[in-house]
Amino acid sequence: MLIGEVARRSGVSARMLRHYDSLGLVRPTGRTDGGYREYSSEDIRRIFHIESLRSLGLSLREVGRALDDPGFTPAELVDDLIRQTRERIADETEMLTRLSRIGAAEPAGWEDVLQIVALLQALGSKSAGKRQRAALSSVEAVPVPVEALVEAVLNETDPNVAGALRWALAQSGDGGWALLAEGLGSPAAEVRKRAVQSIAEIPKGEATALLQDALAHPDITVRRYAALALGARGVADAVPTLVDMVGEETNDVDAADALSALASRPALADQIATRLVGRLSHGNADPSARRRLTQALADIPGTTASRALTDLSHDEDRVVALTATYILGIRDAR
Repeated sequence: MLIGEVARRSGVSARMLRHYDSLGLVRPTGRTDGGYREYSSEDIRRIFHIESLRSLGLSLREVGRALDDPGFTPAELVDDLIRQTRERIADETEMLTRLSRIGAAEPAGWEDVLQIVALLQALGSKSAGKRQRAALSSVEAVPVPVEALVEAVLNETDPNVAGALRWALAQSGDGGWALLAEGLGSPAAEVRKRAVQSIAEIPKGEATALLQDALAHPDITVRRYAALALGARGVADAVPTLVDMVGEETNDVDAADALSALASRPALADQIATRLVGRLSHGNADPSARRRLTQALADIPGTTASRALTDLSHDEDRVVALTATYILGIRDAR
């Protein structure tokens, strides 16, 4: 078969076939009476083998070794190709993400594009100061796309930068709450914590609903941050978790403050007092927990809390009794 027909049937150009010949990859084994190179069926089979190996990313030099070196083993080369392919995919995925974010910002001109690129680069800087400045400047005329802010805040380890990023998210159009919801499902505990902290600073109703769902999250840290945020928003669903936090001495002062704020609503005051009393009566409540729970009753109005404090003023634990007596004195003075 002559070179032109081989090119048509194989899809490999005549020029490339001549290149293969010059490299010694495929040399036609026959000649016609007129002196033209003629490819045998074995030559054509080798061409297809070459193209198959090239499709995997092998160089022509590596193809030659694979076909001609009996001692050549593909395992190491294939592993290297897998690594190179993964790196290429990661690079291209990063580029696609960057382009998508620029497009989402709807830049009006190239000046806007350059500003967005500069901010995205600054958010990925090794300098905490640069990252913080980028976060603070992201709410200006050309804002950073919310997807970039969410990614940055979920991966930020510096508390000052994280605070700036959470503020920037809260200022953005939708706050990125839907993307942060995905962060709550992360296998990394720190990422889940950053996600719920960020959601807690978003004032919209969607974020509140997400925090309410987070009260049932398997991660106790997520539940606690959600409860504190919901308590500040006046959501009664947070009460059980807040009471537990007081008893367990986990952000107990903040939890007690949140309970006090919720108890300003008469309908909740007795409910909160009942929860605190119930926790106090647990047989496994240690002395320090009972003292904290007694102190938490101080800012809970209503008869239920007053009756509980009266009973506690006679408690066997002298510190609890004295604390309850002192609180009652203040309440009577009011």
